[in-house]
Amino acid sequence: MAEILFEFVRNGNIVKVTAIEPETRVEAAVVVPIGLSEDEMKLQAMRKLNYVLKKALSED
Repeated sequence: MAEILFEFVRNGNIVKVTAIEPETRVEAAVVVPIGLSEDEMKLQAMRKLNYVLKKALSED
């Protein structure tokens, strides 16, 4: 994972954060409260992305 792209979409008191790994085109999204810092939001999305990537590798 050389590069991870993040997308932030605010909707009221929540933010949908999507982490995208461009090489594999795998993405994972989390919904977090607006009060978190951007780094905390990214961390949550990264954790979910790592989970999704590990699950995809174990299924192959």
